[in-house]
Amino acid sequence: MTQLTQIVDYCDELLQVQNFSDYCPNGLQVEGKAEVKKIIAGVTASQSLLEQALAQQADLVLVHHGYFWKGEDASIVGLKKKRIACLLKNDVSLLAYHLPLDAHEDYGNNAELGRLLGVEVKGVVNQGPAAGLLWYGDLNESQTADQLSLHINTVLGRPPLHLCSTSQQPIRRLAWCTGGAQNYFEQAAALGVDAYISGEVSEQTFHLARELDVHYFAAGHHATESYGVQALGRHLASQFGLEYVFIDIPNPV
Repeated sequence: MTQLTQIVDYCDELLQVQNFSDYCPNGLQVEGKAEVKKIIAGVTASQSLLEQALAQQADLVLVHHGYFWKGEDASIVGLKKKRIACLLKNDVSLLAYHLPLDAHEDYGNNAELGRLLGVEVKGVVNQGPAAGLLWYGDLNESQTADQLSLHINTVLGRPPLHLCSTSQQPIRRLAWCTGGAQNYFEQAAALGVDAYISGEVSEQTFHLARELDVHYFAAGHHATESYGVQALGRHLASQFGLEYVFIDIPNPV
């Protein structure tokens, strides 16, 4: 078995959590037993994930979306109380990494999405709100918008919502940021890309796609952020000799 503190300290250092101003605390959110043998990973610390983790005798639950978000009611009541009580009663830890897991160059959501899509990374934006989070690169071969949409569907297992640009030119250069990053669309367009991929979409995104003349693909918040936590979980299992299982709770959003 491995000490919980070893895993937490290792992840905090690996993901450089001190460099991020986030919407939630990164790292250990709920403390359980001191020793860890088995990690269960998932995208979001929902009640369903917790129950399945307990059924598989997890010592540690590793997620991308944990608890204690800025702006939410701090009272531990209702669903929050039920979830936290479930962890505490069973002495199971919750380890959550949000923006640090999006940004990591090896195990992050953006790195994993780029690999899955077969994009050659050319750079990462290093300033402004999107610093470290907005990536860009080139496809091996140019594709039409329909071809790229089919490729995303094949890779992620769900069809993206495609908002067309006015251009009929093939797509070669992409920018992407997983999750709810539609607000980075204009910054992505300024990179001279043909298309931008993120997880979510807003009403105004349709108009921006037309006026910026850049294709927008909303591929799903859950779908685009399912892979960083898996990469980190596999790495921790190898690093510390732990049992590891990823549990997918299907989410159409």
